[in-house]
Amino acid sequence: MRKITISGFWLFLMLLSACNQRANTYFEKKLTYPNILTSDQKVKLAAYVVPTQQQYEWQQLELTAFIHFGMNTFTGREWGDGSESPTLFNPTDFEADQWVSSLQEAGFKMIILTAKHHDGFCLWPTRTTTHSVSSSPWRNGQGDVVKAVKEACDRHKIKFGLYLSPWDRNAESYGNSPHYNALFVEQLTELLTNYGEVHEVWFDGANGEGPNGKVQEYDWARFYHVIDSLQPNAVKAIMGDDVRWVGNENGLGRETEWSVTPLQPNISEVTMIENKQLEIAPTADDLGSRDLIERSQSIYWYPSEVDVSIRPGWFYHPEEDHQVKSLAQLVDIYFQSVGMNSVLLLNIPPDTRGRLHEADVERLRQFGIYIEKTFDNEKLIDGDIPWKARSGASREYNMMPDQTINTVMLQEDIRKGQRVEKFIVEGFIHNQWVQLAEGTTIGYKRLLRFGNTSPSKLRVTINETRDIGNIKKVGAYFAAALEAEIKEDQLTDK
Repeated sequence: MRKITISGFWLFLMLLSACNQRANTYFEKKLTYPNILTSDQKVKLAAYVVPTQQQYEWQQLELTAFIHFGMNTFTGREWGDGSESPTLFNPTDFEADQWVSSLQEAGFKMIILTAKHHDGFCLWPTRTTTHSVSSSPWRNGQGDVVKAVKEACDRHKIKFGLYLSPWDRNAESYGNSPHYNALFVEQLTELLTNYGEVHEVWFDGANGEGPNGKVQEYDWARFYHVIDSLQPNAVKAIMGDDVRWVGNENGLGRETEWSVTPLQPNISEVTMIENKQLEIAPTADDLGSRDLIERSQSIYWYPSEVDVSIRPGWFYHPEEDHQVKSLAQLVDIYFQSVGMNSVLLLNIPPDTRGRLHEADVERLRQFGIYIEKTFDNEKLIDGDIPWKARSGASREYNMMPDQTINTVMLQEDIRKGQRVEKFIVEGFIHNQWVQLAEGTTIGYKRLLRFGNTSPSKLRVTINETRDIGNIKKVGAYFAAALEAEIKEDQLTDK
């Protein structure tokens, strides 16, 4: 007989209690399975993994904005090499309030600023290097882009996040891992200490050789500790353990997007070994199936963020002024990101004036109006009534009279886990039920589009679920047709 310690025994009882639905036991962010569980018990327990409060608040933002602004804006490059003179940085009409107000009017809830990109140029007056705004002619070396943007965000009551590139092509210590990590921690500490509340810290995984020919080994655990100590309410994104990269930079979420996944968020050799054994990575199609859950040792609440640029590049280039994504493209991206259980991070790069270009601002305005007009015009009468749905259960919803719809929204209460695996939506048309759409996962939000129709009622059937599904809302809408060709832009790597 397997020996179970006292603490292990109580954990086992708690897990079985959750499995048998005798208690509302939830596991925040992470669950490690005892070896004594069956495959079915592991899948059922996956339904009880929930987000932290920070992760839940982040998911509710839905629309967030990337601001790529820095040395590359003035050199016309995407990846600078760190040798650029700080004198090149000199925006002629810098206006952070124009950025924030344009984005806020379009419905965006947070701005993430590239405080330092791979070229190492810092947009704040740091003590760690002279390669910063302090050495530029802008505002006679007294300027601080980070401060200006944060203060604009505060004035407009919009959240603020920071991108700080771990790769630094200007720092002489890069490649000397202990020395550079100390420098990076000092930069991170400055940013998280001097500017008030920060809501998201965004690290990418770019890593190249330093001047000494050595590859830098980042001390991620140390970086996380700094963030948790100084900004405990901030989520750590991409090369962080709160928010994961969706796996592409085209604005596309997965048809089946699980926030509960065995993909380990921590960065270590042990993590990479386990992920390799499960054959999963951020780019994998399957990150949360029953098969993966059954074979995993631990599972995590690790939701996806979809990043994409409104232009072909991430930084501003005047030759791309006529290549701003069409309204149809942005709407399609919205449905495939926010509408697929993700948060959209849309990049809008300021120009050499230090302003968002008129073409981008106009497209943002159109986008905001379209989304507001579509989803503020609810066609269901009773879609806000919570529903506890077992596998195979159906519920009917009443439509407002004589309304045409082509879009349905479903939401789970993710504070009680993500559980739905398969569902269908039907409309009562000419005295019979007609299938309008079907899907797999729901999560925080799922949007489905279909042809124009005018049903008198809707019926949602939850075909499969890992436990009783907590359906928070069902909505029906009419999304106006957009007569524009949707082209797939080829984005350059950041």
